[in-house]
Amino acid sequence: MVVRQEARPGTGAGAVPEGFRLAVESMAAARLRPEVFCESMPAPQRIAPHASALSADVTVDGEDVGTGRIILLHDPVGNDAWAGTFRFVLYARAEIDPELITDPLLGGVGWSWLTEALDAHGAGYAAPSGTVTSVSTENFGSMEDEPASAQIEIRASWTPVGPDDGDFDVSAHVEAWGELLCTTAGLEPVPEGVAVMPSRRGQRQ
Repeated sequence: MVVRQEARPGTGAGAVPEGFRLAVESMAAARLRPEVFCESMPAPQRIAPHASALSADVTVDGEDVGTGRIILLHDPVGNDAWAGTFRFVLYARAEIDPELITDPLLGGVGWSWLTEALDAHGAGYAAPSGTVTSVSTENFGSMEDEPASAQIEIRASWTPVGPDDGDFDVSAHVEAWGELLCTTAGLEPVPEGVAVMPSRRGQRQ
């Protein structure tokens, strides 16, 4: 898969820093579960001078049960808010049991899914921030026969620890994002010792 590298208008393709190029290559090398169908997407161009983005759907038995995206931002001169020159921005959404909406611990649990995934993949990070939002939908009138539904959304950002020291392999962060998508969608963890095959990026049934 070719991961799109984008820079602000006027910077020119030759202006892409070598460190960012290597980081983008490592994003493409991430190993995701077969249920995660991942592909490149246009990255925002006004947040940072350089950006690369991936989007993904979690598909089980032909049905999409979760979706998300991850964006790698890079500003060679650094950003005080990031505490570094790189920053990941993440989004994940999935359907959940409507009864879970009233659980006051849901937000904290959702956030722990992210931090535990990063820790499990050895993805060092700093200055994390984000939100966990749960939304329920009830139907009325001509739609009252349709069941209620609920969703959880996780939005987060963090600074990967390592790139500023010359280690530009950020594949572990993408793999943690893939795990978060699967956890949010309710998939069981892959048993220890079972190999995870590379996902069919960009190939949809």
